[in-house]
Amino acid sequence: MRFTPPSSRRWDGSLVQARARRSLRVSSDSASRLLRCGQSDRCRDCGNLIEWYHRTAGRPVRLHPHELPAEKVLVACHWHVSCGVAHPASDGSGWCRLPHAMLCPASDALPAAPELAGLRRVLAVNTRRLIDSGAFVPPSVPPSTKASPMTTCRPTRPVVQLLYVRYLAPRPVDEIQCVAQTCRRHRCTSPLLPPDAPAGVWTLLPTTAAHGQLPLLGAVMAVYVLTGLPYAEQLRWRAQRCPEHAAIPTAADVAVAEWETFDPLVHHEHIHTRLPTLTRRQGPTGRSRKTTQL
Repeated sequence: MRFTPPSSRRWDGSLVQARARRSLRVSSDSASRLLRCGQSDRCRDCGNLIEWYHRTAGRPVRLHPHELPAEKVLVACHWHVSCGVAHPASDGSGWCRLPHAMLCPASDALPAAPELAGLRRVLAVNTRRLIDSGAFVPPSVPPSTKASPMTTCRPTRPVVQLLYVRYLAPRPVDEIQCVAQTCRRHRCTSPLLPPDAPAGVWTLLPTTAAHGQLPLLGAVMAVYVLTGLPYAEQLRWRAQRCPEHAAIPTAADVAVAEWETFDPLVHHEHIHTRLPTLTRRQGPTGRSRKTTQL
């Protein structure tokens, strides 16, 4: 039996205009692979899948990876994705996207609709499965059962000041990971703070509110200050790149920079009123000494 190729004309003799297929590609001169696309990730609080999307204004937003019926979601919570960019509005269809914060089992906020409560319970069950299998460790639970006195004062999400802007770090300063892509197309495992790189300074600063408000009277907080470093070094920190990949501007990114603009009214649980210091240890002269930890 011979295969007959499809005809280039229709039954009425008109030409068939086949649209050429185009694969999604990244420009060779692009320094990022995150433009106009949703990056899959896992929520640091519950471990469920999320998607990062750029939006027209502000930082990227975390969306639930699946669409939901628009009638089950409040109009004020409708999101839609157009050309890879997330917009906080409805596109007129019967489906919409929803921010993950409304469904996160680790959040105290309850879903606005009863229909979303069932989906949140499904995510909570999945979080429990991930915890039981060891695939996910909640940030409130330490990795080891026995806490060390050397890390009792270490903030899990410190406040970092660079370029005169305060950010909430995703994890301790010495554990922040580079977001660049390696030659094997994996995320770089190097930290932002290698042993030979200049470090910042822990200091107590006034707890300044956001949106131009005055600082709270008598309130101070521990901040990891990087404003004393060179300008290029601060740019490297904000881009969340290790020194090796910072010297290669053409290297692609495989993850979104995890800095979150600090707001004391929203992130009040991450405010620490004393410096992250270690327990006192006996020095060589027999006197106790106190050292500062990242």
